[in-house]
Amino acid sequence: MSGTKNKVLILFAHPSTNRSEINWPLFRSSQGIDGVTTVDLYHEYPTFRINIDREQQRLREHDIIVFMFPMYWYSTPAILKEWQDLVLEYGFAYGADGTELHGKKFLCALTAGGPANAYCEDGFNHYTIRELLHPLEQTAVLTGMEYLAPYALFGARTAVEEKRVDAHIEGWQRLLLALRDDRIDFEQAREVTKLNDHLDRLITEVPA
Repeated sequence: MSGTKNKVLILFAHPSTNRSEINWPLFRSSQGIDGVTTVDLYHEYPTFRINIDREQQRLREHDIIVFMFPMYWYSTPAILKEWQDLVLEYGFAYGADGTELHGKKFLCALTAGGPANAYCEDGFNHYTIRELLHPLEQTAVLTGMEYLAPYALFGARTAVEEKRVDAHIEGWQRLLLALRDDRIDFEQAREVTKLNDHLDRLITEVPA
């Protein structure tokens, strides 16, 4: 597509896709879009033997990196941590000569089981979703990437019965195309709590 300005890499991590009611449909909706590369890490590396050279080359070839995952124990599924440990090497991602990721943009597309009001100082989990993602935010800072607010769905356990999944996927597809086509106010996208709530003011729509 001639209007494509950014190449987007989606690294998907879900250990039980047959039980995934939101993340797997969200990942599937991202496939086949021009300028978007989708990687199912558990499918590609079932024994966790990650091809470091391949993954580093993927990072070089893309402008926007997305981690897509269900939040497990306030963190990522195990393979995403393994991926970070192996792929984001000194001399590649950080350090005096580790500048390969400088200038790229990074965000998380995630689901959380608890309701939105559980993710605050007075809530069940005591911290906001952005606070819980601080390790990933600092990873982006250390590697020279621009960290964007997450695209997050709360109350994932009841989202299907409450008929919230379709709207979540539609919002994601809208955001994904805007990221690809550079129609995002990235300055504001860094500051909001989560991208879902602000798509109308973050995205510049295609002229009719």
